[in-house]
Amino acid sequence: MIEIKINTEFIKLDSFLKFSGACSLGSEAKFFIKNGDVKVNGDIEIQRGKKLYNGDIVEFQGENYKIV
Repeated sequence: MIEIKINTEFIKLDSFLKFSGACSLGSEAKFFIKNGDVKVNGDIEIQRGKKLYNGDIVEFQGENYKIV
């Protein structure tokens, strides 16, 4: 599991995918989210503006990212 530290209260899902390096472009992140390829805490998430907080786990392309 890859731990990603954020310095704010929350981060939006599409921004997180870019920030963590999982996606290189915002449009790429939007595509994967809308396509149902991203899970948050075990559930498929299709809202790119979903707020993520400390402790949330994002699953994407075989990797798990934990927000710390």
